[in-house]
Formats: sequence, structure tokens, C-alpha cells
Amino acid sequence: MEKHLFNLKFAAKDLERNSRKCEKEEKQEKLKCKKAIQKGNIEGARIHAENAIRQKNQALNYLRMSARVDGVASRVQSALMSKRVTQSMTGVVKAMDAAMKSMSLEKISAVMDKFEKQFEDVDVQVNVMEDTMSSTTTISVPQNDVDGLMQQVADEA
Repeated sequence: MEKHLFNLKFAAKDLERNSRKCEKEEKQEKLKCKKAIQKGNIEGARIHAENAIRQKNQALNYLRMSARVDGVASRVQSALMSKRVTQSMTGVVKAMDAAMKSMSLEKISAVMDKFEKQFEDVDVQVNVMEDTMSSTTTISVPQNDVDGLMQQVADEA
């Protein structure tokens, strides 16, 4: 499963890299369009403009897919972490059973301390994963926030 997680993260990075490549090609096509207009080559400018638009759309598609794959990777990572926590909790419960059978107060106290530490670790891991999931899942971002940011960037430009 961890191999799949690595592959998902690698795929997300690869898609992001392809997006940047398309953005770079879009800028080159825009420059070619501008030069063609300056030379009076309207038909050539139109072709370069179409290519620029196609590259822009492709960059957005790559970026969108990268975000989706990254979201899936986060979910897989969360599942792996939950599995690890469950396994360690199982070990603690077995140790508690053994300590309870022996009725040794020292052993019971030590196992309870270990159990509480494991539980605190679970809380920390859950909080980290929730933060990661909320930051990588673009679907949950309110449209008003996106529109506001876009307007702010447009005003600054």
C-alpha cells in the first residue's frame, strides 16, 4: 500500500510539472502571436493564439488532475496511518489483558500509561491528517473565497 502511496504522490508531482510546462508553452505561443501581429501575419497570429488557448486549457486540466490525485494520496496516507494506529492499539489491549490477569498494579499502571500515550499520538495524527486533507481537497474551498482572491489578484495586476 505504501508503494501505491508513493506512486500517487509521484503522479501528482508529474502532473503538476506537466502543468507548468504547458504554462511555459502558452507564454511562448502568446509571444509568437504578438510577433506575428507585429509583422502583419494575422492568420499566423490566429494559429498561435489557438495554440496558446489550447496550452492554457491543458495546463488547467493537468493542475486539476494533480489536485485530485493529491487528494486521493492524502486519503490513502490517512488509511495507512489508521491501520498503523489500530495495530499498535491491538498490542496495547493485549498487554492490558495480560496485566489484568496478573493483577500486578505496576504492570497495569505501566500499560495504562502506554495506552494513554498511544491515544494522544492518535489524536495528534488525526489532527495532522485532517489539516492535510482540508488543505489538499480543493473541492471544499468556498466559491466566494476563490472569487474574492481572483478579484484581489486582478486588482493588483
